[in-house]
Amino acid sequence: MGYDTAAYDDVEPRAPGMYFLRDALDCERLGVTVVEADDGWEGMEHDHADADHEEVYVLLHGEATLTVDGDAVELAPGDAVRVDPGSARDLVFSADGSKMIIAGAP
Repeated sequence: MGYDTAAYDDVEPRAPGMYFLRDALDCERLGVTVVEADDGWEGMEHDHADADHEEVYVLLHGEATLTVDGDAVELAPGDAVRVDPGSARDLVFSADGSKMIIAGAP
């Protein structure tokens, strides 16, 4: 078959509000995550230098701040940010009912 389907909310969350779809969609190189968050939700600072994995963050609803290498990028619905593999990134949501899609691949 040339495609796979999954509903993100049928996937067991890896952390509160974080749905990783890589396995559910049988992806070989692409990671896809859906994040549902309320005001005050905070991720942890990390990079993907070891895997040479860049990421794109797309805010669908709410408000968020993505800090990349110390630079705070304020996001509104519809905004997207691409982050280099070696750049440190940290994500914080500042509105209830926020939703974001994160996609990444080498």
